[in-house]
Amino acid sequence: MSTDSSLLPAQGDFFVCDIFDASAKADIASMEHPIFSLSTKPDTRPRVYEHNGISIEIKPSTDGLATVHDRDILIYCISHLIKAINEGREVSQTVRFQASDLLKATNRMVTGRGYALLKSAMERLSGTRISTNITTGGEEIFETFGLIERAKIVKETRDGRMQEVEVKLSDWVFNAIKAQEVLTLSRDYFKLRKPLERRIYELARKHCGRQTEWRISLEKLQKKCGSGSSLREFRRLISSISDEDEEKNHIPDYQIRFDSDADVLIVRSRGTVMQEAKPQVNIPPLDPDVYELARESAPGWDVRTIEKEWRSWATESPKNAEMAFLGFCRKWFEKRGRP
Repeated sequence: MSTDSSLLPAQGDFFVCDIFDASAKADIASMEHPIFSLSTKPDTRPRVYEHNGISIEIKPSTDGLATVHDRDILIYCISHLIKAINEGREVSQTVRFQASDLLKATNRMVTGRGYALLKSAMERLSGTRISTNITTGGEEIFETFGLIERAKIVKETRDGRMQEVEVKLSDWVFNAIKAQEVLTLSRDYFKLRKPLERRIYELARKHCGRQTEWRISLEKLQKKCGSGSSLREFRRLISSISDEDEEKNHIPDYQIRFDSDADVLIVRSRGTVMQEAKPQVNIPPLDPDVYELARESAPGWDVRTIEKEWRSWATESPKNAEMAFLGFCRKWFEKRGRP
């Protein structure tokens, strides 16, 4: 991909996406909570979602809420940034990519209409405002923010089609990327055309994961999907998806079945989800003197066992390994008490 500096004033504060050979990744928070609209028409209804102490208020712009399909832009950016981080490369909150590469990678039309829909998607992502107490990357975000801060077309062809695009991700999304709070999606996710199918897959990927089975009541599922349909209509839609999956096995990674008698969705793993590969983190041996302090921080515990868990948990090498380890020991003891 060309990175000709004549396209923009020279700057080093953006990350350039290359060919999309990265695993598709999505942030866990928006897989868990109904951030995106399922509607294919402009959805201008504000919504408030509350569950287990988490509160999310989502406000649309005049263009409507960002949709499940609009999320493809975020998935594309997140995927590239996670791949770069795992390879030890520097990343930025501002991401530059070829519009045609994104359209191809996400199974969209590479046509004038495809480019127009991409532009509308960026407008909705920027206009949708969120207020929440969800924690990403160890930080609680309370202010209102957009899913992306801005987006601009770097260059257009003469017929008006965008070529290169820049997107600045929100602090919320970028914090999740830096903390590796993401999950891998099947590439076949982009082949799912119905928004509700995509949402069910996201929830299955988050909650079922590599387990054999996961069940959820219809009422709770509707809440997690953010559906505005009546319960009766939602039941019909879920039943239809279940019937189609039973016939065609088209939902990736998971078998979807609906128990109409119990009003329960049953998700069963197809055994195709691979173990998430964690990046290798090189943490040097600790100063021997730190272990006595660790025993004081987590009395009664085998601090070598805690150290093993800490090293497995770490996603980056800390500046001060001893202080980071002691902090981990204190949190370990606060959560578990004496063994």
